[in-house]
Amino acid sequence: MSEFTNPDIGLDSATPTGGFNFENVHRNALIEAQLQKSSSNYNKSNITPLATKTGTTIVGLVYKNGIVLGADTRSTNDTTVADKNCEKIHYIAPNIYCCGAGTAADTEKTTELISSQMELLRMNTGDGQSRVVTACTMLKRMLFRYQGYVSAALVLGGCDVNGPHLYQIYPHGSTGKLPFTTMGSGSLAAMAVFEEGFKDDMEEEEAVELVKRAILAGIFNDLGSGSNCDTTVIRLDGTVVHGRNCIMPNEVKPLRDAVKRSDTLNMRAGTTAVLKSTFKPRKSGFGVTLADVTVTPMET
Repeated sequence: MSEFTNPDIGLDSATPTGGFNFENVHRNALIEAQLQKSSSNYNKSNITPLATKTGTTIVGLVYKNGIVLGADTRSTNDTTVADKNCEKIHYIAPNIYCCGAGTAADTEKTTELISSQMELLRMNTGDGQSRVVTACTMLKRMLFRYQGYVSAALVLGGCDVNGPHLYQIYPHGSTGKLPFTTMGSGSLAAMAVFEEGFKDDMEEEEAVELVKRAILAGIFNDLGSGSNCDTTVIRLDGTVVHGRNCIMPNEVKPLRDAVKRSDTLNMRAGTTAVLKSTFKPRKSGFGVTLADVTVTPMET
C-alpha cells in the first residue's frame, strides 16, 4: 500500500474521527510536506483548494399565480467593483427566465446558449410553449459535462402548462426543485428573510416585496453584493413584468447634487480669444459621390 493512503507509513498525521470522511487528510499532509521540501517558494494557498465566492445575491420564489425572481446588480473583480449596474436576470424563453451567479461571462454565455437551443426546439416542435423542466435539463447536462469548470450557479424559474416551477442549479450540474431558493455569496442573508416571511399561495404584491427584502438583505450584509435591486415576475397567463432598478438604496445622485463646487475653474465660452478663422472649400474632382457608384442586381 502506498504511503499516501496508509496513515501508518510516512508522515505522522493523526486522522480525525467522527461522522465526516477524512480519508484525504493524510494524503494532503504528505503532498504539502513533500512540496515544502522540494520548493523554496512554497505557498500553501497555491496547493490547498480554496472556496470560491460568487459575489452575488440571487433569489426566486413560487407564489399563487407565478414566479418572482430577484437579483442585485453588483459585479466584482476580486475586491474591486467592476460594474455597479449589471443585469443578472437572463432571458431563456418568453415564459422562462434565469438568475446567474458566478463568473459573469459563464452565466451570460451559458444562458444565451440554452436560450438559443430552446428557440430551435420550439421551431422544431410547432412553436409551442417551452417547458421549464426542458431548460433545466439542458442547463444541468451542459454544466455536468464541464465538471464545474463553467462557474454558473443558476436560479431558473418559469410558468408552463404544468404550472409555476423554480429550480436551483449548481455549477457541477446538480439541481433541486424548491418553493423558494437563494444562491450566491449573499444567499444566507436572503434565505433568512425567506424563511421568516415565506408562506404558501402568496399574492403577487407581497411576494415581490419579500423578494425585494431578501435582495436588500444581501446588499447590506454581503460585501460581494450591492447597488440596486432587479425583479422579474412571470405569471401563469404568460405575461412578464420586469422591475429593472426597482429599488436603488445606494443612489448617489442626490448626494452629488447637494455638493456645491467652486465655479472658479470652469472655462466658459469666450475665455480663449479666437485670433483667426478660415474656410477652404473642397476642390471639385476629389472624393466619391453617388454618381460614381454602379449598382448591380444580386443573382438569385
